[in-house]
Amino acid sequence: MVTKNLEISILLDYYGGMLTEKQREVVEWYYNDDLSLAEIAEHTGITRQGVRDSIKRAEAQLIDCESRMGLRTRFECIQKYLDEITDQAAMVQDEVSKVPGGGSVYNRAQRIIELTDQIAW
Repeated sequence: MVTKNLEISILLDYYGGMLTEKQREVVEWYYNDDLSLAEIAEHTGITRQGVRDSIKRAEAQLIDCESRMGLRTRFECIQKYLDEITDQAAMVQDEVSKVPGGGSVYNRAQRIIELTDQIAW
């Protein structure tokens, strides 16, 4: 049994537009819809080996796109920092709630949390 690489499905979300329509369709069927090579071959009218070759070329192209552009890596880094900002703002809220007259700081920390929630995916 062949184990499918979840990474390819994720990279498809970022770079699928850089594949040909046919490649994108085949990779989506294989990774996202879990169709077999034989089922995809039946849908497309090409051989099972042709489907496999198309998938392998698309996989290589997606991996190359990530190595050149790093969108997924950047996104994960940004998400990590947004999570940290949210955690820090929540800690500020917790601390300032113990101080009389800290409502303004509490509200600003709340606004930071709201903004990070809007940015986060």
